[in-house]
Amino acid sequence: MTATPSAHVDTFCRDNLPPRAEWPRLVLDHPDAQYPGRLNAAATLLDDTVARFGSDQPCLLTAGERWTYGDLLERASQVAHVLTDDLGLVPGQRVLLRGPNNPWLFACWFGVLKAGGVVVTTMPLLRTGELTTLMGLTRPTVLLCDHRFVDDLAAAAPGVPLLAFGGADGDLDRRAAAKGGTFDNVDTAADDVAMLATTSGTTGVPKVTAHFHRDVLTIADTFGKHLVRPVPSDVFTGTPPIAFTFGLGGLLVFPLRVGAASLLLEKATPVELAEAVERHHVTVVSTAPTAYRAILRAGAAAKLASLRCAISAGEHLPASVWHDFRAATGVGIIDGIGSTEMLHIFIASAGDDIRPGSTGRPVPGYSARVIGPGGEPVPDGTPGSLAVIGPTGCRYLADPRQRSYVRDGWNITGDTYIRDTDGYFWYQGRSDDMIISSGYNIGAPEVEQALEQHPDVVECAVVGRPDADRGMVVHAVVVLREGAAADAAKIAELQEHTKALIAPYKYPRSIEFVRALPRTSTGKVQRFRLREPTPSR
Repeated sequence: MTATPSAHVDTFCRDNLPPRAEWPRLVLDHPDAQYPGRLNAAATLLDDTVARFGSDQPCLLTAGERWTYGDLLERASQVAHVLTDDLGLVPGQRVLLRGPNNPWLFACWFGVLKAGGVVVTTMPLLRTGELTTLMGLTRPTVLLCDHRFVDDLAAAAPGVPLLAFGGADGDLDRRAAAKGGTFDNVDTAADDVAMLATTSGTTGVPKVTAHFHRDVLTIADTFGKHLVRPVPSDVFTGTPPIAFTFGLGGLLVFPLRVGAASLLLEKATPVELAEAVERHHVTVVSTAPTAYRAILRAGAAAKLASLRCAISAGEHLPASVWHDFRAATGVGIIDGIGSTEMLHIFIASAGDDIRPGSTGRPVPGYSARVIGPGGEPVPDGTPGSLAVIGPTGCRYLADPRQRSYVRDGWNITGDTYIRDTDGYFWYQGRSDDMIISSGYNIGAPEVEQALEQHPDVVECAVVGRPDADRGMVVHAVVVLREGAAADAAKIAELQEHTKALIAPYKYPRSIEFVRALPRTSTGKVQRFRLREPTPSR
C-alpha cells in the first residue's frame, strides 16, 4: 500500500547531491529497467513479492531461524512504525544500521525504506573513529544496531537515539512487538534517495554515494535478471555484508526481487561457507576469489554440488581458479567488476559467454570503453582507464571528488583495462593506491594514520603487495623512533595497535622497518619502490 507522504521532508540528501552538470550520463532506456515515477523499493521488493508468492514463501534462513516473507514483512512494518510513531522519523532522514547479516538487520533495512527514510548500512567491524567520521558525513537521526555491537556506535554518536535489536532485552524488538504488522508505505519518488553507501578512497577519507529507489531495482533487473537469472526456488548465500553493495545485491535485492530465499551467514570461513551450501542446498553463492581458491585447496568443492551459479567480485578472478573450480564443480564462476559508486556489477559474463581471465562484457543496460589520459577511446588491445555509463552512476554526497570520478558524463572507475576485438574487458590493475585484499577495499592512508598514532612510529607508508592467497596484502614500511626495537615483537605490537583503531581486516599483514622512506626530489614517497618484493633502499 502507498500513502501520501508527510508534509515535512528532510532535504539533506537532495541538497548535498552534486550539481546536475557533474552527474554521470544516465542511460535509462533498457526495457527491463523501466519504472514508474512514484516508487518505493521496499514496497516493490517485499510487499509486492508477498502479494505474488504468498506470505508463507521461505525468505530468510539462518542456522537456527527461518523467516517467511510474511515474517519479514510484518517485522519491517513494525520497524517502520517504531521509526515514525516513536521516533518521529520523516521522509529523507537518515537511519544508520550496524550489524552482521541477520534477519533483524534485513527487517531494519526494509523498515527504513518503508518509512521513507534513507538507509545507511555499516559494517560491525568499524571502530569508533571510523563511525564518527561516517556520522559526520551522513548525519543520521536514528541508529539501529545489533545488541552485540552497540558500544562503539554509542561512543561515536552521543545524543543520537540508538535502539538495539536481536537481544533478549533489545529496545527495538520490544517496541516493534507492540506495533501492528501492517504499514502504509511512504509514497516516495523513483529518484528519491533510498540509500547512502560509503566507500574508502585512496585519500583515506570515506566517500558517500547516493542511490535512488529505482537504482535498487535496476541492479536486480540488469545484472541479476540477465546473468544470475534467479528463480523462486533458488537459495542464495554469500560472505559479503550487505553494507557492501556486492552483498546487498547478492543477498537481499536479487533473491527478494523473485521470491527466492537467502541464507544469512554472520561470519564464515571458506570451508564453513561450503558446509553451509551443502547443508542448506544453496544454489547461488557470492564471495571473493580468495574464498573459491581456499575451498578448492581444502578439498571442500564436493560440498558445492547444489550450486548452479557462483559469483565473484571484489578483486580479479585468476583464470587458473576459474578452470580449477569448473573442473571440480561443473560451475563456471561469473567474474564481475562493480563499484559502490555504480551500486553493483556492470561488466561480467555468464555461461558460455565467459572467457576465463576476462572480466567479461558490459551488463545489459551498460556501456564501457577504455580511454586515454585525455578521455579519448584507445584502440583495442591498448591499456587505459575504464569508463562506464548506464542506468546507475556516481553521485557523491558533497564531495569534490565527484569531478574526478565522473568526466564527460562517464564514470571513471580507477581501474586499468584492455578491451579485445570481441568486446571483452581484461583487468590490468588499479589506477590508484587502493589495496584490494580478499575482496575488501582498503585505503592506504587510513592504515597509515592508525600506525602513526603509535608512539614509536616516526613515519610510515602503506601499499598493497601481490599475494597468492589474498590477491594483495597490506604492507607497511615503517620508520621507528631512535631506540625502538625493530623486531618481531614490535611487528605484532603495531598490528594489534592498528586493529584497535580501525577495522581489523585493514591491519598490515606485512611490516618492514627502514631508516628512511624512499622519496623523490620533491619529497614525495616513491610508492612504486615500496611495492617491490625486494625493494632497493
